Amino acid sequence: MAMFRRGPAGGVPADANTVAIAAAGGGDGNRVTAVVSAVALVFSAYSLWETSLKQADIAVFVPPVIQFAQPYQNSNFEMISIPVTLSNDGARTGTVLSMELAVGDPRTGATKLFYAADLGTWSMERARSRAFTPFAPISLAGRSSRTENVLFYTRGDDQKPNEIIREVGPYRMSLRLEIAEGDDVGVLDRLLGAKAPELVFERELKFYDARAFQNGTIALYARDWRSASSAAPR
Repeated sequence: MAMFRRGPAGGVPADANTVAIAAAGGGDGNRVTAVVSAVALVFSAYSLWETSLKQADIAVFVPPVIQFAQPYQNSNFEMISIPVTLSNDGARTGTVLSMELAVGDPRTGATKLFYAADLGTWSMERARSRAFTPFAPISLAGRSSRTENVLFYTRGDDQKPNEIIREVGPYRMSLRLEIAEGDDVGVLDRLLGAKAPELVFERELKFYDARAFQNGTIALYARDWRSASSAAPR
């Protein structure tokens, strides 16, 4: 006697192959649904990370030409003027609390430290009238950038020599930023914590004439005429 099962709707016989195919089709559908759901979850998590949770990722850029002055006789005071561009590629706000500049003379091995003191364009007239904006912490919202002309001054009377920039030739510079970030998300931040950016670059003094400091500055140039960047190459 032939064995068969009736279909659920019209009483039509359904053999074993039909039942197996239908069952397999249902299993594949469940797997496809699970995969689609997993992919959607991954994209949702990535979107949340990129738009809300990603830590501040601050990079610093320095142009090919910077300025310096040594305007006061019998003093170790020097001023270095650098147009600094800051870029935050993260989702959360980051704040630049301070900037430190170290200038090294490769001919003597001497290094002199400077700090970010003021913002503005240097001239002796502006210095005498104190027409600068004092440096204050710079807040950068996520996915934003900002450019400031930062005036770096000698960091204290103990910094020697009095004139670190005088001989024609290259000088090695290291710019370090101190960064603060709010909205700590705990373990995730500790695991993925970003380091404060540091940019090392060279600028060359092509001539020296102290008379230029009576009101102005002298430029130092990048040999390749290119900006320097702390951003990771893409």
